[in-house]
Amino acid sequence: MDPGNWATDIEGGARFGYSLLWVLLSANLMALLLQHLSAKLGLATGQTYPQLCRAYFPRPLTLFLWVTAEMAAIATDLAEFLGAALGFYLLLHIPMLPAAILTAVAVFGILWLYRYGYRAVEWVIMGLVSIIGLAYVFEVWAVQPDWLAVGEGTIVPRLNADSLVIAMGMLGATVMPHNLYLHSGVILNRRRASVEDTKLVTGAAVVDSVLALNLAWLVNSAIVVMAAGAFFVHGLEIDSIEGAHETLAPLLGGMSSIAFAVALLASGLSSSTTATLAGQIIIEGFLKIKFGLFLRRLITVIPALVVIAMGLDAYWILILSQVALSIQLPFAIIPLVWLTARKEVIGPHANSPLTTVLASVVAALIIGLNVLLLLRLTNLID
Repeated sequence: MDPGNWATDIEGGARFGYSLLWVLLSANLMALLLQHLSAKLGLATGQTYPQLCRAYFPRPLTLFLWVTAEMAAIATDLAEFLGAALGFYLLLHIPMLPAAILTAVAVFGILWLYRYGYRAVEWVIMGLVSIIGLAYVFEVWAVQPDWLAVGEGTIVPRLNADSLVIAMGMLGATVMPHNLYLHSGVILNRRRASVEDTKLVTGAAVVDSVLALNLAWLVNSAIVVMAAGAFFVHGLEIDSIEGAHETLAPLLGGMSSIAFAVALLASGLSSSTTATLAGQIIIEGFLKIKFGLFLRRLITVIPALVVIAMGLDAYWILILSQVALSIQLPFAIIPLVWLTARKEVIGPHANSPLTTVLASVVAALIIGLNVLLLLRLTNLID
């Protein structure tokens, strides 16, 4: 539910109505399968996904995978930091640069809670996510959508050359390669030694993922529904998150625009924290070096501050950052499927043939869509 989702979901709903809701459902199902593989990999081996890449792959391939993972992490960090800054900007009516600095202070404050253990940070993130969910229950209630059209858009796939870029952004924003690295690491504090206990904890992790990802799917779908009901139905063009925020007040009332800004801020702060954790797992695992959370966050703040200082279009940078994630996805998925399919890596917890086939189909589908996307971006297809 990060700000990258917001930008792609708002653009998808405002430009294409309810027709891309099926993309979110499909991406959510893909994410469920892949997050399960990531969690199982960590629980079965006691190592993170990047550490296992370093152990089982040649050095040149490991470095290549690290570079692609870092690019995904930087794109994610950029989107999440920008989104939180936009939340402060909309709520406090202050310029973007001070809003960005305030965002940095807030994220460092959340990371500081790590001195009290992972649970403290987990509860803060759960609280922020709850705010997002409640805000969008209110937004959907206010917009009074066409539920028949919502159901049709969720079940019936529709895609054309015009909607392909946004659909791929929605896919990248939902599956999110950095989360595949992150999950294999944060799950380690629940690891048990025996095979039976590992299977039990893996099952519990599946339940966690189903709850978390389905909540994210519902909220992201609600953003599309809100944008379709408020903007597409009325023929309004939206070219910025600020524009969406300003347009909501006369359409749905002042509380809608306030709820929108509060939820955007909560989204940016919660996801920015988890992205920092993912970045630490990536660099420590692939390169076998110790890298502090605060240093990681400080380095990734710089690109966002540069974008804001240069006055670049934050809305389209958010969207394009999510498209970049979709392009990076195959480099995160293929090694994950390879590692989890091998008994020499995870022993009796190796994938069943059906799981490997399903995961391979997901990888092939994403690769195929990325090829179409690149052809579209280079104007080779209309």
